[in-house]
Amino acid sequence: MAKSTKLILAIDTSCDETAAAVTKGVKILSNIIASQTQIHKKYGGVEPLMAKREHQRLIDPVVGKSLEQAGVSIEEIDAIAVTQGPGLAIALEIGVDKAKRLAKKYDKPLIAVNHMEGHLISAFAQDKDGSFGISNPEFPAIGLLVSGGHTELVLMKNFGKYELVGQTLDDAAGECFDKVARILDLDYPGGPALSKLAKKGDENAFDFPIPMKSSGDLNFSFSGLKTACLYASQELGKLSRKQKADFAASFEKSAVAHLVNKLSTAVRTYKPKMVLIGGGVINNEKLQEKIKKEMGYADTPVYVPFNNNLLTDNAAMIAVAAYYMAKRGKFVKDPSKLDRVPNLSLENS
Repeated sequence: MAKSTKLILAIDTSCDETAAAVTKGVKILSNIIASQTQIHKKYGGVEPLMAKREHQRLIDPVVGKSLEQAGVSIEEIDAIAVTQGPGLAIALEIGVDKAKRLAKKYDKPLIAVNHMEGHLISAFAQDKDGSFGISNPEFPAIGLLVSGGHTELVLMKNFGKYELVGQTLDDAAGECFDKVARILDLDYPGGPALSKLAKKGDENAFDFPIPMKSSGDLNFSFSGLKTACLYASQELGKLSRKQKADFAASFEKSAVAHLVNKLSTAVRTYKPKMVLIGGGVINNEKLQEKIKKEMGYADTPVYVPFNNNLLTDNAAMIAVAAYYMAKRGKFVKDPSKLDRVPNLSLENS
């Protein structure tokens, strides 16, 4: 590690949240997230050019607020970290450019972070008092990462040693939740709205398929479940509020079972010492409940970030990942040449 790389300022503009955070080691001193949800609501999804303009407008005040809330100056920061990918190219560009300018102006080392590595080790984060986190990690670990754009199973042999052992063959889980929410004509963002409605429904009202139940591998597929939901809605016609709640609950039951089945297969296959879960969809209460119950049967501890803001896109998880990268000496050799990588893979990070 570079001399005392403890105070890290991190930036994440991977999609539609402009985020900046300051950490000391793995302790979060600030974690500022400016959401663009209301702006994209009328489009029913993220509008790339609008996202870029909002990142440009928000990046300076968000970075400034993160430093202010942490009670540190930019001069005190030991390193700058930024999400290099994966993500929306036009959005990533804003964060990368800002980080490069800060690193050059204040002569700070630069760390380029994989967004999915941030999700993977977000459970290691502590609050500013040093509570929570994982004090004595044991490897190997299995990570289940479930977000709007990614659904992955990762074998973590140690920090920086990752193997992607399962991934979606089509839609990510978050995309599927959003698409079924649109079928039900729910508000944007659809996933959280669907999960809220599902709490009022009967999960056994509709018999939706559990994808790839007998495939034996660790990959995911949500297109068949999405199609089954589409056909069911077309056959039913206009749904009552009760039918919508039952529909949402039944869909959620199948989607969650698919995710948990694959995680269970991975745990039986690799016999990890711990399970790490991260990504926005992990906010789903039913999913967390089923994972913890299933891993209880397997006698495998499950670690989830201590705060829901660490599950959705944020910069604190990027800073924590950067801290462990700094310990491995993973700094950008020539910051001027750093560029976004929209399809960046987690392996060999």
